Amino acid sequence: MTTLQATTTATIAPTARQAERTRIEGNKLAKRLRRDVGQAVADFNMIGDGDRVMVCLSGGKDSYALLDILRYLQAHAPIRFSIVAVNLDQKQPGFPEHVLPGYLRSIGVDFHIEEQDTYSIVKRVVPEGKTTCSLCSRLRRGILYRVADELGATRIALGHHRDDILETLFLNMFFGSKIKAMPPKLVSDDGRHIVIRPLAYCRESDLAAWAELQQFPIIPCNLCGSQENMQRQNVKAMLQDWDKRFPGRIKNLFRSLSRVVPSHLMDRDLHDFHHLEATGVPNPEGDKAFDPETFTDPAIFPLITEDGCTASEPG
Repeated sequence: MTTLQATTTATIAPTARQAERTRIEGNKLAKRLRRDVGQAVADFNMIGDGDRVMVCLSGGKDSYALLDILRYLQAHAPIRFSIVAVNLDQKQPGFPEHVLPGYLRSIGVDFHIEEQDTYSIVKRVVPEGKTTCSLCSRLRRGILYRVADELGATRIALGHHRDDILETLFLNMFFGSKIKAMPPKLVSDDGRHIVIRPLAYCRESDLAAWAELQQFPIIPCNLCGSQENMQRQNVKAMLQDWDKRFPGRIKNLFRSLSRVVPSHLMDRDLHDFHHLEATGVPNPEGDKAFDPETFTDPAIFPLITEDGCTASEPG
């Protein structure tokens, strides 16, 4: 073997290994995302047999992934449901209006492009420098509800993921004084539609990796996410920092949303504190959340009752 041949072989071998590694990681990612979406759909009964699912497609990574994964489930799920992709063209200057129709035709998906100049309304009504998200979202919701009626959609699918849900939780606590996130399934504001979030269990990092792997034709949004100094961006940075410094914290935070104990909060509408009385029956959800499960020091045995509760509290 000549020196040139040896060099060529050495160059090709790592490249082939890298390609194989990329393929394997891509398969793992696909399985994880499909499993997460399938689990969320099942856990919250998001889609039933015969449903017509309107997938709201913005051109961002999340909505592309949502459409892609729902199409996979459509082909493999034990139920039958139809999909129609809907994009709201808000007439933003420079919006590449040809991208989404071209992509959707290439994959053979039924779609509808709704043209409404909400951009001009938002710019006219919202003062310069102020956040446009609230008004833009309200206008968008109203239009999408109407389009859902016109298309005969029984489900409106949005592309919010796990990170969006947690960010909303903290935004509501920090600035709204309430414990409220994004529900995976809800009845729309007008009471006429079911809105679902099939990506509820998916991590944003997984969706970003999937978008890069699939090479979706991403369209950036200049009305919301790209605005600087938004509180949502600050909360996102906080959560990302926690995720790096404290592995597992974000997962635990998310799991806590499905493990709510109203008796240990302070909402009197959720728990009847006023009529609370001692029953003499041990409460498995009592104040033992952070107590050690086992005790080895004999000195504390007299202070522990048979049910594991402290016999007396410090004075």
